[in-house]
Amino acid sequence: MRIALVLGSVLLSVASLTAASPGASAADVPLPERMADTGGGSQLITAEAPERGATTGRVTWWDRRGTRWVAAGSVTARFGAGGLTEGRSRTQGTSTTPTGLYDLPYGFGLAPAPDGTRVGYRPVTKESWWCQDNESRAYNRWVEGLPSDCRATESERLAEYPAQYRLALVIGFNYDQPVRGRGAGIFLHVNGEGATAGCVSVPSGAMSAVLAWADPGRRPHIAIGTASGPTAITSVRAAESAS
Repeated sequence: MRIALVLGSVLLSVASLTAASPGASAADVPLPERMADTGGGSQLITAEAPERGATTGRVTWWDRRGTRWVAAGSVTARFGAGGLTEGRSRTQGTSTTPTGLYDLPYGFGLAPAPDGTRVGYRPVTKESWWCQDNESRAYNRWVEGLPSDCRATESERLAEYPAQYRLALVIGFNYDQPVRGRGAGIFLHVNGEGATAGCVSVPSGAMSAVLAWADPGRRPHIAIGTASGPTAITSVRAAESAS
């Protein structure tokens, strides 16, 4: 009898996966519906690489409609030159993209915000910096004018990256309560010439579309991970974004 009950439970699970399409497998179910956590909102960006050492993969942005997740757009993406690593144990300066589930605090760019943009959007000026100095009180923060305790050699002057920071979204990695040495300045931004220093990048048109799509009222998040293994995107949880 116990075997029959277990078998029945398994069959019900399989049936729930295939109900939308007879003959479908688990892999046919939209990625967000296979994830452990999507952040609790009704918008989600997934950034998935085939393996930890990969520098390319795919970014897809999704809308939740009723009980289903539907893709609103999808493009080839680039990751860090050092591949991907678990966000909780990442080390600054490794050019790795942190895996995990993160919020998207605000957008910024050298270009005007795309029509329809609803997220907070900061225009980049000649005095806009992202402080990455571990000794600074402004560590992992945007600053207008470099503070005296934040070394220029340990920071990014945003205007010096006209292609990448034409349009961007801040990824909330190590952001709310920054841990020194874990990393700073992780964004979703426009492609440069190749792999990133740890960010996720997409073509310019896709970045514009994502900014126009993202609605703070729907609590968008970004999930970064691999297709399988310890850093699988299906396993990431909001707790992994905690400092």
